[in-house]
Amino acid sequence: MTSSPNFTLRVVAIDDDVQHLKFISTVLSRDQVVVSTTGDPQAGLELVHQQRPHLVLVDLVMPGTTGIEVLEKILQFDPAAEVVLLTGEYSTEFAVEAIQKGAADYLTKPVDVAKLQQRVDSLLLELRKGQRCLELENELLDNSQFAAMVGHSAAMLEVFHRIRRIAPHYRTVLVTGETGVGKELAAQALHRMSPVAAGPFITCNCSALVETLAESELFGHVKGAFTGAVQDRLGLFETANGGALLLDEVGELSPASQAKLLRVLQNQEIQRVGSPAVRRVDVRVIAATHRDLQAMVKDGRFRQDLYYRLGMVHINVPSLARREDDLPLLERYFVKRFAEQYGKPVRGITRRAQALLAKYSWPGNVRELENVLGSACMMTEAEAIDVGDLPEYIRENQIDSDQLGETLVTLGEMERKYALRVLQSAGGNKVRASELLGISRTKLYRILGDSDSAESGGLPPADLGQEVD
Repeated sequence: MTSSPNFTLRVVAIDDDVQHLKFISTVLSRDQVVVSTTGDPQAGLELVHQQRPHLVLVDLVMPGTTGIEVLEKILQFDPAAEVVLLTGEYSTEFAVEAIQKGAADYLTKPVDVAKLQQRVDSLLLELRKGQRCLELENELLDNSQFAAMVGHSAAMLEVFHRIRRIAPHYRTVLVTGETGVGKELAAQALHRMSPVAAGPFITCNCSALVETLAESELFGHVKGAFTGAVQDRLGLFETANGGALLLDEVGELSPASQAKLLRVLQNQEIQRVGSPAVRRVDVRVIAATHRDLQAMVKDGRFRQDLYYRLGMVHINVPSLARREDDLPLLERYFVKRFAEQYGKPVRGITRRAQALLAKYSWPGNVRELENVLGSACMMTEAEAIDVGDLPEYIRENQIDSDQLGETLVTLGEMERKYALRVLQSAGGNKVRASELLGISRTKLYRILGDSDSAESGGLPPADLGQEVD
């Protein structure tokens, strides 16, 4: 099934030859193809900024600048643009430089009409495929959302399955996982699918509780219970009555608070500070932590009975490193969300930026990915997030294995070229060259690729007669 096309291929031609511009406009203009032309390079760059064209045709030689310079500025602004350089005289040197700088092609004037039209047809086909891929990706994204969580990896599907099974029945649940994996989202999903979804969902950040006020925050107090208690105050348990209470970072609670929490979980009863009255509460408790509570129990830092009470039902939210298959899906989700939030026409991420993101270890998990893409969407001026839009620490921490391989080859080639220059200065005498280099003759043969001599471990007879004092 294919949808009817609703896109336009935008072409910009920049050339100081007016007749050639008319020729380009005539042969390329058609349905779904809009051609804009200019003889001024600066005006051409402004057109690129305004229209974000899919194809840009740039003359190599123009007054005050070169096509190479214009190419670099275009790709700096929009890495997804396809730029073709045009020239009256073909030069292999310029062709190689153009391709290395990012040009899609290098054509000689007069341009082959059939070849140019074929490139436009190819771009139109890519646009149709791209639009269909976008539709499929959006459909996959819609089908991969569970409450406010996104994922289709086996690890996340297991989390979704457990939430569905647990939500209707739980009284207490322990949600674990590294910082930034989405434990609070899992807790919210549990609440939304529970029988008390219409009730309140209250969050308590246990790591922010002051020890002297923790009991008051959790269970409330009555007027005059302590200095500053000028009126009765509900605690979080009473506030969450008839709903759910998320105890975020429960591993940070003090031993005293742990003991009081255990009593509430066992009896579903609380006492406000300063009051002997016992009050019944009906609260489902979700405890979340990034800490290893089992290890804390062994060390005596967390009550064993509380751990067993909380951990009767356990959900572990996997780290982003354990759900690599979800990375492209999460990227699309966040780009779409932030593009709508900021009102910007950001449609995706370039391939090289995606490759960079895939190599990063994401110690901050989904929260870090969200922050990175939120910042990138805000900063980019193009329709696609590129490497330059990503934080410096992500760019600097990556090592491209292909580039590393090229570097190693280049170093080996430099070593060989240097050895050849020394050999030439030594009149072709390898004994003398090895002495000048400070290496053995066998190693010199190996550098030069003279495998026969290297294997024999000595000089060929021709070299013996050339030895000098």
